[in-house]
Amino acid sequence: MTAGLASAASDPRDNIVEVRGVRNQFGSQVVHDQLDLDVRRGEILSVVGGSGTGKSVLLRTIVGLNRPRAGSVHVFGEDLLSLPDARRKQVERRFGVLFQKGALFSSLTVAENVALPLIEHAGMSRREAAELAALKIALAGLPALAGDKFPSDLSGGMVKRAALARALALDPDILFLDEPTAGLDPIGAAAFDQLILTLRDALGLTVFIVTHDLDTIYTITDRVAVLAQKKVLVNAGLDEVAAIDDAWIREYFHGPRGRAAATAVAAAQAVPAASENN
Repeated sequence: MTAGLASAASDPRDNIVEVRGVRNQFGSQVVHDQLDLDVRRGEILSVVGGSGTGKSVLLRTIVGLNRPRAGSVHVFGEDLLSLPDARRKQVERRFGVLFQKGALFSSLTVAENVALPLIEHAGMSRREAAELAALKIALAGLPALAGDKFPSDLSGGMVKRAALARALALDPDILFLDEPTAGLDPIGAAAFDQLILTLRDALGLTVFIVTHDLDTIYTITDRVAVLAQKKVLVNAGLDEVAAIDDAWIREYFHGPRGRAAATAVAAAQAVPAASENN
């Protein structure tokens, strides 16, 4: 399968993001060339690929932090690259972004980090923003006391959740997560995965995840986009992607870690099924 065939199979009305013909180049290094990608409303899409394939560059291009040399990026049906600044900022308010290392302001408490976009972009008073920030902190699974702490006082898992609370501050329609479970222990990573799944279902979010975590992919992902050869090689369901005859895909999905993740998820799914039959 090619990326073009994968995109053609979906109804354009279901697409919240449409990337067409994107070329990203830095100096003489071409990272993406003629890259196409669809992200469907309400899905959790994981983007995977080897080192240097530009997974984070693609995320930054979609959210407007990197301007491609060529191509188009449509989000919510609007071409971000051609919008006037004021309208573009309105559209970007519908994004929630969690960067790989959290990107929290070290001089602000967690509550102040979460409240900042509410004050700057939603025009709330400090009191209103503080009250809503407390709700977002709870929504991200942090105790209320975490709001008074500085990022340096937090564990890696708490930093991720604090950054998630900030990403949720403006009630986004789509969440962009860059390696959200990187650096977390297996228990913390599994809990974070379940939190994302719960938030997607409860809030009706669309979720775009850049990840290397096979457990995340097998546990919560609806579709997988594989970056290779400077474009999206395939964008489809996990079973379909894993069946592609490509050397990197075979090594990634059918290697020891891929087999272990698939086995663990199958076993977890079998437990509820067995309980229902008893």
